[in-house]
Amino acid sequence: MPKKLLHAETLPTLVQERLSTWGRCIHTQRLRQRITVADVCARMSISEATLRRMEKGDAGSGAGAYLTALLILGMFDEATPPLAPTLWSDAPHRRVKLSKQERGDGDVEYF
Repeated sequence: MPKKLLHAETLPTLVQERLSTWGRCIHTQRLRQRITVADVCARMSISEATLRRMEKGDAGSGAGAYLTALLILGMFDEATPPLAPTLWSDAPHRRVKLSKQERGDGDVEYF
């Protein structure tokens, strides 16, 4: 069995809540649309165990798997609205300036 990359304990609460919400949505919509676990798994090329973990909001399932399931069930745009272009197409010359503490300037102590 492959090693899990992420554990729920190490994730920020907001991220874990979002994964749980996506999982509940996948489960609810699959049932409402009367789509079997086997059908979803076949379309996604994943195991039933993986789908069950996703439906529980498991962080070890890849983001691509969650997004693919949301797309298959017709909820992709509602669950993951597109980002505003200004977030990723900003001028490439802008850089974040480090604080004095991060640069190591001055007599700033860390502890």
